[in-house]
Amino acid sequence: MKITRRNTIRLLGAGLGSALVGAHWPGLAQGTPAFPEPRLLSVRRPEVGLVEASLAARESNLTIGGKPVTLLTYGGLPGSTLRLREGETVRLHFTNHLAQVTNLHLHGLHVSPEVDDPLAQIQPGQSRMYEFTVPKGSAGTYWYHPHIHGRVAEQLYAGLLGLIVVEGPVDAMPELKGAEEHVLVLKDFAFSGSRIAPFTPMDWMNGKEGDLLTVNAAIRPILRAQRGTLRLRILNASNARYYRLALENHPLYLIATDGGFIEKPVELPELLLAPGERAEVLVRLTRAGSFRLQALPYDRGAMMMHGGGMGMMNHQGMMMGMGPSRLETLLTIVAPPNPKPLPLPTSLATVERLDLTKVVATRRFELGERMMQAEFFINGQMFDPSRVDVRARRGTLEVWELVNKTDMDHPFHLHTYPFQVLSINGRPQPYRAWKDTVNLKKNDVVRIAIPFRDFVGTTVYHCHIVEHEDRGMMGVLQVEG
Repeated sequence: MKITRRNTIRLLGAGLGSALVGAHWPGLAQGTPAFPEPRLLSVRRPEVGLVEASLAARESNLTIGGKPVTLLTYGGLPGSTLRLREGETVRLHFTNHLAQVTNLHLHGLHVSPEVDDPLAQIQPGQSRMYEFTVPKGSAGTYWYHPHIHGRVAEQLYAGLLGLIVVEGPVDAMPELKGAEEHVLVLKDFAFSGSRIAPFTPMDWMNGKEGDLLTVNAAIRPILRAQRGTLRLRILNASNARYYRLALENHPLYLIATDGGFIEKPVELPELLLAPGERAEVLVRLTRAGSFRLQALPYDRGAMMMHGGGMGMMNHQGMMMGMGPSRLETLLTIVAPPNPKPLPLPTSLATVERLDLTKVVATRRFELGERMMQAEFFINGQMFDPSRVDVRARRGTLEVWELVNKTDMDHPFHLHTYPFQVLSINGRPQPYRAWKDTVNLKKNDVVRIAIPFRDFVGTTVYHCHIVEHEDRGMMGVLQVEG
């Protein structure tokens, strides 16, 4: 549907009201919930090195904040966590019990695109087997969600998501094994009654956000720590919301990013997670007390209504750039009496230093938009599944230069092949890390290095504000032998 400026302004009157339901959430249950840990997916290990499990997508009646809601889920919100070990062969049997077509994306896992096929279509009532081997050296935090083009935004927003945790030898070191581990799935919602508020034209322009923020489907839960060191695996599972995280009176010690462990802990006063990104952090509790994990304000440059029209507002309400999201408390950590935190690891893993003298190609990708039409593109082209945009060869190393020519942030995500960020606006990164998603602010130029290893086949790269993916900001990558 073509969206004109006049139609957008006219339609926003109805849409804006439903989008703000989460801010007031009538009848929100009083009292603060205890921190809920997502369930583990039941698995079978019929022989050493083999894991079998089943997963299904279905409509679910759940409760959020004491109110009944109807969502699309993998049996709960979030879906059950699939815990695996490096080197295991996995047979994951997926069934679609929805009334619409869907598929399953194993986000971040380095597995064949023939298995993790982003263009696969699983019709209602149909099943598909996902069989793959977990790579050695891939210990980390990943996730699964739908990737059916044109419906990703609506299906993900409605609750189709879950975590994948891969364990490896590094997890056995005392400084990690002795930590108290929790997973935090960050997800926002906007409801209209008991169902997800309809998508508005503004949602398709900016990416849909809701004012009801949840952690593992709970609103501002309390995590009562039993130990002095916490290990938090954090996923931003929101369609478009960014989380600029900070813990009161405590630094965060980053130990892993999208693709697994970094070389040694990095102390951070705050951590920004774009949609689709993951991070693992250690928290060292040094005294008793209650400490809030907060989402600090962040301005991602989205368009908004102002004074009867549309525009870009700055923090003082001037028509320049959108004002930031407000500060939100996500959860409260209660430290135990006299906590005794573990020492930090002195080293974690070896992150390969890529040999840039062996780069065979350098490519440029410009992210663009026609905002009023809610159309998004890469190098001037909207997504076409029948067109191959990039052809690469297995066993080669390429550098991609990503350029954001738009007025808002875009998180760039590449399937199948993990990459390293070389520089942002000419500045090298302070540590090496494997990534599958990197954020680009307005006018950013980001250089990434991609080794095309192990697999041939067809996959995609795209913006992980999934409304932008659905509206064209995606390309096809073909890797040949």
